[in-house]
Amino acid sequence: MKRIVAVIALACAAALPAACGPQGENTAETPRPATAAAASDAASVEVAETTSSAPAAPTAAGGTAVPAAPDAPAFAVLYPAATLDAPAVISDGPSGPGGFATYATEAAPDAVIAFHRERAEAAGLTSTMEMNQGEARAYGATSRNGDKTLSVVASAIEEGPTSVQLTWSAGR
Repeated sequence: MKRIVAVIALACAAALPAACGPQGENTAETPRPATAAAASDAASVEVAETTSSAPAAPTAAGGTAVPAAPDAPAFAVLYPAATLDAPAVISDGPSGPGGFATYATEAAPDAVIAFHRERAEAAGLTSTMEMNQGEARAYGATSRNGDKTLSVVASAIEEGPTSVQLTWSAGR
């Protein structure tokens, strides 16, 4: 239980800098349920399906990585053969489109982090944070101007798959 709380706290802490403006003000909009988004002209939030009309991006290992959500940037993909826990939540606000997805994979947390680091660096993002705590691994990357961000937390579950939380912002 402590491990899960630590992973959630780490994911929130990694995503917090992306939500803050240059003077520390919160400029990101709080995601709202999809029904409220239809009535809003300021920002839209919707639930993404796991399928996308965009072709899957190839991985270095020769497998395919599926986008975490339709129109997600090239660095926001699921580890090959991973399964989404629920549809990704995507939003569009002043800081640009972004999203959050959780998925499970049989791969080890270190392999998941290495995969996401490779994708982020290939997309021009710079690694800004990496942490190992027990069975949990965390990674963060951002673009030079800070508009594109990636945060990944991967945690091994006792006698189960690796649980991964993926947060991204595609920037403007």
